[in-house]
Amino acid sequence: MCGRTSCHLAVEVLTRACAYRDRRGQQRLPEWRHPEKYCPSYNKSPQSSSPVLLSRLHFEKVPLGKGRRCVVLADGFYEWQRCQVTSQRQPYFIYFPQIKTEKSGSVGVADSPENWEKVWDNWRLLTMAGIFDCWEPPEGGDVLYSYTIITVDSCKGLSDIHPRMPAILDGEEAVSKWLDFGEVSTREALKLIHPTENITFHPVSSVVNNSRNNSPECLAPVNLVVKKELKASGSSQRMLQWLATKSPKKEDSKTPKKEESDVPQWSSQFLQKSSLPTKRGTAGLLEQWLKREKEEEPVAKRPYSQ
Repeated sequence: MCGRTSCHLAVEVLTRACAYRDRRGQQRLPEWRHPEKYCPSYNKSPQSSSPVLLSRLHFEKVPLGKGRRCVVLADGFYEWQRCQVTSQRQPYFIYFPQIKTEKSGSVGVADSPENWEKVWDNWRLLTMAGIFDCWEPPEGGDVLYSYTIITVDSCKGLSDIHPRMPAILDGEEAVSKWLDFGEVSTREALKLIHPTENITFHPVSSVVNNSRNNSPECLAPVNLVVKKELKASGSSQRMLQWLATKSPKKEDSKTPKKEESDVPQWSSQFLQKSSLPTKRGTAGLLEQWLKREKEEEPVAKRPYSQ
């Protein structure tokens, strides 16, 4: 479940996208730890390094093993729906609905690296609840960090694609509470773990099936064969407009631009019901983690960092 994600933003852009307000209401940026290990990609596999938010307390007052709550960041994630008739799998890209802001109002004319960054300064990253662990080699060396994304039953909108979905933290307050193991108990934090309907998606090309493929084509919407004309949602239109821009690192002058009439159209009403059984592989891990949480009293609240 949620084994493939997209997180292609550069380090400095990703940092700005994770800005938050501290107790005094001042906007702050998280601090990177080992940014050199982060490799942006449109098609990240489970074994690759991904950006994860942790409480600052893990690096100041308490051992890294305490608390164990983290937030996994991504543009969105991929899921595959199996067709009951042909047994083929159709991939979908799933992400937060995007709200048009003053800066992103120029998304349609983002034809330069400067405008491209402005667009993604306003793109809302997907924030998924997770738990982490760290392992120190007995013979010494670098500490190995690992994480798992907590999953829940799919919301109504995604149930036709897959029976499970990530536990998505919707909003800065939810993210802060999940990370703040010092003042927010495990019992209270678990109230944040539930399906959310605030999600959107579109079908993408099978090029994403191979994790070695790393290009904007992985995210590009495709037009499924349907029997009636459909209209793309506002969020999907903005995704299309963003994909039409050129990445400063992967510019290809030979790629022709799509005309407005080429915008694909789709709708979730034509999805076929999945017959896959519910997977609960994460449940056992979560139960083990909860048992380890019965320990010393929480410490004072501190701003979280990456």
